[in-house]
Amino acid sequence: MNSPWEPKIVAFLCHWCSYAGADLAGVSRIQYPPNIRVVRVPCSGSVDPLYILKALREGADGVLVSGCHPGDCHYLSGNYFARRKFLVLHELLAFLGLRDRVHFSWVSASEGQRFADVVKAVTEAVRSLGPNPLREGESTCDAP
Repeated sequence: MNSPWEPKIVAFLCHWCSYAGADLAGVSRIQYPPNIRVVRVPCSGSVDPLYILKALREGADGVLVSGCHPGDCHYLSGNYFARRKFLVLHELLAFLGLRDRVHFSWVSASEGQRFADVVKAVTEAVRSLGPNPLREGESTCDAP
């Protein structure tokens, strides 16, 4: 029996805020889609844009990067660095036609419901796009 396609979403979550928000959602039994695969990182600023591109290249249908709210970073300015990096990355993703597959959000440790809402929104957005056209081993061009 074929089940309907479900998106695979890689979520890079800041250890201090977003991961703790995800944990709070879990212990509070707040329901959200099981489509995300969490990668806990020390800070959203430590997420190299190449990690995002690699996740998409290796089959993720979408990527979520979530960190502390601006001004609340455990590392003082890591989320400001992240915001600047991802503004530039969005231009590259637009060129590749993948901009809508990558999402960035701020979630604090006390926002379990917000985390669940973000995951639901990202999952629905990626689901509406369909499977990722840029996967390992699948050519997206006609070049030999």
